[in-house]
Amino acid sequence: MKRKYLNIFILLPIVGILFSCTGNKKTSENMDNKYERGSFGYDLSFLSEKDDSLVVLKSDDGRAQLLVSARYQAKVFTSTAVGEEGAGHGFVNYKFFESGVVDEHMNGFGGENRFWLGPEGGRYSIYFAPGTEQVFDFWHTPKAIDIEVWELVASSSREALFGKEMQLKNYLGNSLNLTAERKISLLSDGEIAAALGIALPEELHVVAYSTDNKITNRNDFEWTPETGTVCIWMLDMFNPSDSAVTVIPYHAGDPQKLGKVVTSDYFGEIPAERLVDSGETLFFKTDGKFRSKLGLNARRSKAVAGNYDPMAKRLTVVLFDVDRDAVYLSQEWNPEKDPLTGDALNAYNDGPLDDGSIMGPFFELESCSPAAFLKPGESLSHRHSVFHFVGEEPLLSPVCEKLLGVSIEKIKTVF
Repeated sequence: MKRKYLNIFILLPIVGILFSCTGNKKTSENMDNKYERGSFGYDLSFLSEKDDSLVVLKSDDGRAQLLVSARYQAKVFTSTAVGEEGAGHGFVNYKFFESGVVDEHMNGFGGENRFWLGPEGGRYSIYFAPGTEQVFDFWHTPKAIDIEVWELVASSSREALFGKEMQLKNYLGNSLNLTAERKISLLSDGEIAAALGIALPEELHVVAYSTDNKITNRNDFEWTPETGTVCIWMLDMFNPSDSAVTVIPYHAGDPQKLGKVVTSDYFGEIPAERLVDSGETLFFKTDGKFRSKLGLNARRSKAVAGNYDPMAKRLTVVLFDVDRDAVYLSQEWNPEKDPLTGDALNAYNDGPLDDGSIMGPFFELESCSPAAFLKPGESLSHRHSVFHFVGEEPLLSPVCEKLLGVSIEKIKTVF
């Protein structure tokens, strides 16, 4: 990969970024290896045995840290708001790593923020070969976003820039050539306050980061409804708990103008005891015990979603780009459905399959870009940011009310 990527995003700070990130790399040799399972330090030590490309982004005081990887597709594997002894916020699939099995369909390494591309199903699908039935047996995640190594182009103590060239064959039989680029930036306290428009109390522990994601058409033809196209798809995998709840504010209004409030039957209709609609907010139970998924279109989405886990005293909020007037792609495994009617936001709760097996458990918050109808050389970008707040509920509730429109008490008592 050429160093052309350095010109595409706003350049990273020059000091410390040229050619390598050696100063940020960690190995198990310099870890004391005595952290509790589930802590950031444990995950760092564990993953260092699997991955020699790890980069740690950290604040000046070392409390806010991110663990990112070129070997594993530019993932943010996990984060902490209170240093290496603090809880890791991302889902790391220990059992998958330990099994050593390469899965032909998808390799579920985990990661609290990963770059994918859609659509998953339909006429434009890049997960099903042309002419195959769109069922699990024939579903295969493109290797470039599943198991192939990305290139670390540059890094500093707070930012890392990755790139990857891809060739993807879609269900129509067309090969889409593209460049993917991804900049991950750990946010300072001042940047967090400015982005959210709130003042954060010193007693509240925070880690936050933005991801700027871009794809560029490298074909010699335009991506159109006739050739098919792709979208940027961001997925955040977090650890569930019995009392964790995902919170999704939405625009209320006439379904004739805005579309239905929520698509809640991806894997069968979500039971009422797991999904509550207050008239302006959706509450979705994320205990990792019942496989279910929901989606909101761009006109309904307020470009924000969150989750509160009373056991961890952690409030997670994600912000992402939404274009209310753009075309979004359907992800459904149905080539007969209109491919140009899809969601901007999805939320997922893991649970056992029919045979009793389970990948996680975990839950996900997801966002998608509009459809990338691009001429040769044109690009499409999508920003997705993650904020974790850890602390006592009297400190968390004002933040929750400001960003999600509901109190912590409401979330705790909704089910």
